[in-house]
Amino acid sequence: MSSSSTSETVFLLASIPLFSALSEAELQAVASHAFRKTFAPGEYLFLEGEPCRGMFLVTRGSVRIFKASASGREILLTMETAPASIAEIPVFDGGNYPASAAAVDEVTAYLILKANFERLCRENPDLALKVLTVVGKRLRALVTMLHQVTFGGIRQRLALTLLDFEEQNGGSPFTLPETHHELALRLGSVREVISRNLGRFQVQQFIRTQGREVTILDRAGLQHEAETEMH
Repeated sequence: MSSSSTSETVFLLASIPLFSALSEAELQAVASHAFRKTFAPGEYLFLEGEPCRGMFLVTRGSVRIFKASASGREILLTMETAPASIAEIPVFDGGNYPASAAAVDEVTAYLILKANFERLCRENPDLALKVLTVVGKRLRALVTMLHQVTFGGIRQRLALTLLDFEEQNGGSPFTLPETHHELALRLGSVREVISRNLGRFQVQQFIRTQGREVTILDRAGLQHEAETEMH
């Protein structure tokens, strides 16, 4: 990798939360092991059950992480938008990829092979600690999702998801990061139900939508909806 391409890679990787606290020298060490890959919309980065090659560092575009049943039904686990890291867990536990990952739009990602990343973590203990922080946050998110699916109705799950999107955006209005179909996959429903309930939230004046832009008008009302049956 040339010095100019390494410098560009270092700049891109520095924006990823996993590496935000690393020094210039540490970032250069990571960049030296990073292989640039591009993916077209719908193309798989990896499939559930495949042996783990390594972790992916997404620097452009969005990737959906999902599980699929034998019948083909999908459950969206999360949507990762650049800058983000993907597949940290199988790098450490030695298992296969636990879910599938597919590009939503044009994606640029850097692959760090499993053996190389393990070596980097041994050389940079702070990096290993940051990985554990990311893994912990994702575990909490999965526990929250399980709670929502188990104890909440679709209106409650949708209301909570809208509040989460607003928080991630730092306020409203915000652009809905997922289509109605993708929201349905995330919440264990179908597109028509998601669209119908978004319409009801508008009638109740909880939200206002214009295209994919969402403005929360009555946060207390939406919060009350989110907390119903969620205890």
